[in-house]
Amino acid sequence: MNHRLALLAICQGLFFTNNVVFIAINGLVGLALAPKGWMATLPVMGYVVGGALSTGLVARSQSRWGRQTSFQIGLLVALGSALLCAYAAWSRNFWLLIAATVIAGYYSANGQLYRFAAAELAPANFREKAVSLVLAGGLIGAIAGPNLAKYTRDLLATPFAGAYLSLAGVAALGLVLMAFVKFPAVAATSGHSAQGRSVWELMRQPLFLVAVVGAALGYGVMNLLMAATPLAMQVCGFPFDDAALVLEWHVIGMFAPGFFTGHLIKRFGTLSVMGVGVLLNFLCIVIALSGVDLHQFLIALFLLGVGWNFLFTGSTTLALQAYRPEEKDRAQAAINFAVFAVMALTSFASGALVTTQGWQLLNWGSLIPVALTGLALLWLALRRQAARQA
Repeated sequence: MNHRLALLAICQGLFFTNNVVFIAINGLVGLALAPKGWMATLPVMGYVVGGALSTGLVARSQSRWGRQTSFQIGLLVALGSALLCAYAAWSRNFWLLIAATVIAGYYSANGQLYRFAAAELAPANFREKAVSLVLAGGLIGAIAGPNLAKYTRDLLATPFAGAYLSLAGVAALGLVLMAFVKFPAVAATSGHSAQGRSVWELMRQPLFLVAVVGAALGYGVMNLLMAATPLAMQVCGFPFDDAALVLEWHVIGMFAPGFFTGHLIKRFGTLSVMGVGVLLNFLCIVIALSGVDLHQFLIALFLLGVGWNFLFTGSTTLALQAYRPEEKDRAQAAINFAVFAVMALTSFASGALVTTQGWQLLNWGSLIPVALTGLALLWLALRRQAARQA
């Protein structure tokens, strides 16, 4: 761990502070402003759609100006979009709120690259732990995000406008810290391999394909249940403070394992750790289906967070083995596009399902992507076993 990794971990925490506050309040503000109840999570969906639309643009900015400048541009966008969200809430303009969250997605597309940048700030034998430790910086978001939403929601006369304004301050702090993080330049290449392989060629590798599936579906399940939780708890009669507590423990589950996930991967292997993540997701759904008391929401969402950490850290580690340095922008953009595309679908589905079909059906539906992720891991494990025996 060096000072650049430490600063990047703090920036990761600020990034997830933004994410957690958005998840905590966007659905509720959307529900208050939307013409129809099923449209409540469209502002949540707007955030991830904006991220998906921005992946290519962010990849080009990273390639042209480097990590640091591109990350700072993302933080400037975060600051401006937070102010626009505050104005949309104050003016009760639902469609402007959605537009603001789409713009904020550019910051999300940048922030999703922090974990890959972590591997570039550490020696090769420390890459797994570097990724894991920077993701652990999200613990800042676990504590700060729900409490920031809780204590600033009534800061102004318009509910949650103060929370959006506070995110502008979070982005400004990130902008200052990022100025001190210097990233190494990618070594120049020459000859036929200078451009690297195409996205299609990368996707034909089983290792890269499973990395994409693990990251996208792991994030999709987490987003599906997390985005719906504040709405489901409101329907069940819980106050916002209880929903903030559940989200706080959920995000602790997402990032606290980061202090040891890298060690587990080096000791037991990437696929084993990802397999445990699938089992934890399954256990989360079982508990969520067992009832709607506060402790059931809390335990289910905590397990969901830990399962996400194992899957996402494992997927990132797999991906690092599947592309060359000159291919990193293309490969990372492809992974993040898949993540955002699945998140966009689950963001819309979470609001539509929980407001029309209920919390139970939402959880039953989550079993499908969990099973698909497990099958992808089993397929890769069997291929590896067959290769060893050949």
